[in-house]
Amino acid sequence: MASDRIYALVDYEDTYVQPLLLEALKKSLPPEILILISDLSEVPTPECKVLQWRQYESIEWDILAECPSTCLANSYMIRKALIRKHYLTNTVSHWLSKHPNSSLKKHVKPSVDFEVDYAEFLDDALVEAYELRESWERNAAAEAAGKPLEWWILKPGMSERGQGIRLFSSEQELTEIFKAWDSPSDDEDEDDNEATSRTSSPDGLDEFDGKSNTGSNDIITSHLRHFIAQPYIHPPLLLPSPHPNANLKFHIRTYVLTVGALKVFVYRPMLALFASTSYAPPTCSAPNDLTAHLTNTCLQPSPPPPTSVQLFDSLPASLPSLPSTWKDDVFTQICDTTAQIFEAAARTQSVHFQTLPNSFEVFGLDFLVDAEGCAWLLEVNAFPDFGQSGSGQGQELVEGLIDGVVRVGVLPFFGVDARGERKSGRDTMVQVLDLDLGRW
Repeated sequence: MASDRIYALVDYEDTYVQPLLLEALKKSLPPEILILISDLSEVPTPECKVLQWRQYESIEWDILAECPSTCLANSYMIRKALIRKHYLTNTVSHWLSKHPNSSLKKHVKPSVDFEVDYAEFLDDALVEAYELRESWERNAAAEAAGKPLEWWILKPGMSERGQGIRLFSSEQELTEIFKAWDSPSDDEDEDDNEATSRTSSPDGLDEFDGKSNTGSNDIITSHLRHFIAQPYIHPPLLLPSPHPNANLKFHIRTYVLTVGALKVFVYRPMLALFASTSYAPPTCSAPNDLTAHLTNTCLQPSPPPPTSVQLFDSLPASLPSLPSTWKDDVFTQICDTTAQIFEAAARTQSVHFQTLPNSFEVFGLDFLVDAEGCAWLLEVNAFPDFGQSGSGQGQELVEGLIDGVVRVGVLPFFGVDARGERKSGRDTMVQVLDLDLGRW
């Protein structure tokens, strides 16, 4: 029947993801129901069922608002409370002030957030950064006694793909970082110092992304302004020999599906992303040599080593320092932390995380496991880069994820049962949160 048809505008603008989206929809929906369109003007009437699966900037939000029961999109309009690092810091802080026993206390490192335009104003920005100053005092005493130092990791609040991350252990080192990032002076030739590009933010506001066009990992401070500093997690969990990635630091990429207002699902298959060189603790002699510390594939040699991305389930089941259940234990921690962080954003940051009953979204959450087996949440990413999964098993993981998104996030909204059964998909979507926020 015509009333059962779903008009799907699928335009993800990603050659890796686009065919996977189309394949998942075609496998779950019969051809007489699924109508693929290239423009919303092809929808016959406003009462028709419509799916927009597009990049954030291309979603037509007006139609989403006008047709809450028939139009579905693959993103929420506002979710800064999670995807901006300085907002995420506030989300955790506010939640812990109300729920001091929350597990977030054990799985998110406390952060110091501050704003600074230029290095000369750094002192003013850190007036209330007591945690940093106390750490620097301890480090001065430790250095004099020949003991290990406390290290911090600096992250621009609005950068992506690992851009601008630095390590520091003293005020002088932090100051030098910001001095190196000061924008070129006005009297320099602009053609020789073109250093920024304009982008559209995941929450729809045009802004400078602060990145250098020279191919370096630098940024321009005045174009980002917001920063956080967190205690550096040391020592991380390392795999022993003879594993091919022995002694390489890694983080876990977890894909999370949110549906409506609000259900949250964790996708059981996860990725392990490895650094490119053997791990060693940070040192004052080379604080900016980050090859052993950063596990983001965007910052590795191109192409990255073939073993840089692996399935988490393929990692050794037995490690010398952890129980044989360590992988299940890590997954349990990830599920609990994910539920807590999304509930914290939904309940305490409703201005900056506005769920919609006719939206779903896939987030990429990054976790680092320390040597004691504790999983620490590093950040939350909107529109994660699926391409880093690569081919083979990595692509199969993404295929299963998208299949699950269709079955859990798309079909129920339209009241349609999926045709056929697959081993992946719904069965691997673990529901961790179900809130009624009264938005339907």
